[in-house]
This record gives sequence, C-alpha cells and structure tokens, in this order.
Amino acid sequence: MSAALLSLLLPLGGALLLLLLRPRHESRWVIALNLASVLAAAVALQLAMEHGVQRLHIGGWEIGLAIRLQLSPLAALLLVFTAGLHLLVALYAARISHAAGNRDFWPLSCLLHAALVALWLSADLFNLYVTLELLGLAAVALVSLAGHKAWRPALNYLLLSLAGSLAYLLGVAILYGRYGVLDIHLLANLAEADGATRVALLLMSLGLMLKAALWPLHLWLPAAHAAAPTAVSALLSALVVKGPLYILWLLWSEIAPAELGREAGLLFGSAGVLALLAGGWSALRAPLMKSLVAYSTVAQLGYALLALGLLLHLEEPRLHAALWLFVLAHGLAKVSMFLAAGELQSILGSKRVKGMRGASQNVPIALGAFAVAGGSLIGLPPSGGFLAKWLLLQPLFENPQHWPWVVGVLLGTLMSAAYVFRVLTHGFNRARPNPPSIRADRLAQWLALLPALLVWGLALISEPLLLWLGGLGR
Repeated sequence: MSAALLSLLLPLGGALLLLLLRPRHESRWVIALNLASVLAAAVALQLAMEHGVQRLHIGGWEIGLAIRLQLSPLAALLLVFTAGLHLLVALYAARISHAAGNRDFWPLSCLLHAALVALWLSADLFNLYVTLELLGLAAVALVSLAGHKAWRPALNYLLLSLAGSLAYLLGVAILYGRYGVLDIHLLANLAEADGATRVALLLMSLGLMLKAALWPLHLWLPAAHAAAPTAVSALLSALVVKGPLYILWLLWSEIAPAELGREAGLLFGSAGVLALLAGGWSALRAPLMKSLVAYSTVAQLGYALLALGLLLHLEEPRLHAALWLFVLAHGLAKVSMFLAAGELQSILGSKRVKGMRGASQNVPIALGAFAVAGGSLIGLPPSGGFLAKWLLLQPLFENPQHWPWVVGVLLGTLMSAAYVFRVLTHGFNRARPNPPSIRADRLAQWLALLPALLVWGLALISEPLLLWLGGLGR
C-alpha cells in the first residue's frame, strides 16, 4: 500500500510546491514527478497482483469512521494508466508550449493527477465525493487556460459539474440516513431493493452520468474539450471522464442489489446504444477538428456504458473484461487523436476538418497517428478496440434474442468509420494542399503516435490481459 500512497503523494506534493515556489523549468519537475509516479504505480500493481486487495484505515479508526483506502488489482492498473498518460502528455506539452495554455498547466495537471489517484483508491462514498470535486475543479481550471474563448465552456462545465455533484451528494445522504454507513464494503452487505435505495442510486447515477458526459447528459463536453488547450483536451477525454464512470460501476456492481442491477442494466445499455448513434452523427457533422474528436468521445463512451449495462443485466464475466478494455483502449486512442489533431491544426493553420488538405504531405506522422488511433475506435483487428468489441459481442452472438444490441454495435461501428475516414479523406486530398504555417516538430508527432501504437500492441498480450481483466474486481 505504501507504493500506492507514494503515487498519490508525488503529484499532490508536486502541485503544492509548484504553486508555492513557482520554480523555473516547471515542465522538467512535472515530468520527473510523473516518471516517479509511474514507477510507484508499477510497484503497486505488482504487489496487488501478488497479494490481492490491500486496505489502509487512515488514523487507525474503526471501519465506518475511518477514511479507508483500498488498493485492488483494478485500482492499481488504473494508477499505472493514469501516471503513464500524464507522463506522455507532459512530455508533449513541454515540447509544444502552446499546447499547455500557460504555465499554470503544470501545477493543475499535478492536482488533476492526485485527484484521480485518490479516486481510484477511495473505498467510501463520501471520500469519492471529495475526490470528484477536486477532479472537477482541476479540470475546469485547466479548460480555462485557453483564455477568454474558453471561459463560457469552462463556466458551463463548472455549473453542470456542481449540479452533478449535488445530485450525487443527495444520494449519499439518503444512503447514510437509511443504513448509517458509507463504506462500500459495508453497504454491499446491507443494501436492500427498497424505495430509499432506488432513489439514492438514481440520484447518484444521474450525477455521475452528468459528470462523465454519458449520453444524454453530455452537453457540456464537446464545447469544453474543443475549447481547451490540446494537452488538456487529451487528459479530459482519456482520464477525467473515466473517474465518474468508475464510481458508477462501483455503485451498481458492488452496492446495488442484483435485482436492481438487472433493471438498470437495460437502461444503461439503451443509453449506450443511443450514445453510439447520436455521438457518431454529431462527430460526422462537426465542422471543426477538435469538435469532431470531442463528439467521438461521447460516442465511444457509449461502448463502455453498453458494456456496463449488459454486465449488470446478463451477469456475464466476459463483459467485465470488455468494459475495462474499452476504458484502456479508448484512453490511449483519445490521447493520440487529440495530440494529433493539435499538431494538424497548428501546422496547417486551420481548425476546420476541410482545412486538413495536404496533411499527408506536410504532417504525415500526425495524420498517421490519427488514422491508427481511429482504427482502434472503429474496432479494426488486432487493436485494443477490436478486442473489447469482440468480448462485448461474444455473449450476444450466443443468444438470438440479443440481436438489437448487435445491430446497435454495428451501427456505432459504421458511424465511427464514417467520421474517421472523413478526416482521412481530406488529409490525403492532394488538390490544392494547404501549405504548412509553421515548421513541423517530428518528435511531438511521434509522441502523438506512441499511444496509438500501444493500443494496437495490446493484441500482443491479449490472452493474459483478457484473462486478468476478466478476473479483476474491487
């Protein structure tokens, strides 16, 4: 557990030091802290795999009073994932200064990192509320770094995030009034399918869906992600929206009685299919590059919501692996797509999708990164997106009654292909190519390509990875 605590204290301490001292070369400090956090998270993952779940009661208080931290294999995997993506984005932002907005990016990114780590480790509902608030405030501040053009999207994000937090907190209060505890393990043994529990889970789910931008409560996301600096957009799409999704999974897989989970599973699954269609259609029609990538986040989160819904409804273990493989594959692909989109916009001097003409000649590596990451979103084999989609479809193929879900996944796949190939068609268009407005930075483009290659590299470890993900639990 000490390694996990170190992965929390490193970014938290770094954020405080950077805010108080404001040293020179802040990017180097953050890169070093993120590298150390990756190593600490890797040690925590190894220990979790060897010894199973580890628990820590802060202050030595009894269960029910103490703030309990818990390191499960899944939480340890998310620690590594979070630290690794923060390190990669920090390297990119250090290379391309305007991608960070301004120097406030560095302490805020550390605070965002610390909030995510605390969220993965938290084991009671109120502590999860605190980490959600820290995560939301850091994310809003990061969006606002883009200047006056981002103030309205940041304000909308803040207000809707606070509304989601209020709904979540009301649900927590109802559960505490009903059962007298907020510890997840204790609530899992006490929860009953009564009216109070139903209302609490409904309020908390609505709040979390709003904060995670899950359809139809996604309206703040496209504007906020499109307006934010490139490095911030990558972190928001790859990591921030996964925090509320993780808590939503905890609520319904750990606390909610099974009969309530089966009922809610149909609603989540239906919302997931509609997200695939509505988000994909909006991405297909978006005139701006970053808006297209932002709407594709709404669509791709539909796969995770569909996997969660079918996991609850069918109680099929393979869908557990599909859910978390979607999370990993989507995070890697989205970092690559946002960084690539930032490079394409900067070098070609246009924010519009139609302005990507000539990208294959002037920015080939960035366009390649977009294409490789887009292939995973489509689900082309042998990418991580394909593995997750195949795991999702396997139990559906086994029962002819599940054909509507299969049709929804197929339509979502076609939508994904349409908006990815829309960008590539313009990128490979040699008719009157746009000349580069600035000199391309090849290292920055390779950094954008790296996570896209990693998401395809998941196929190399597919068998042990899928077996392990299928057995992960809280």
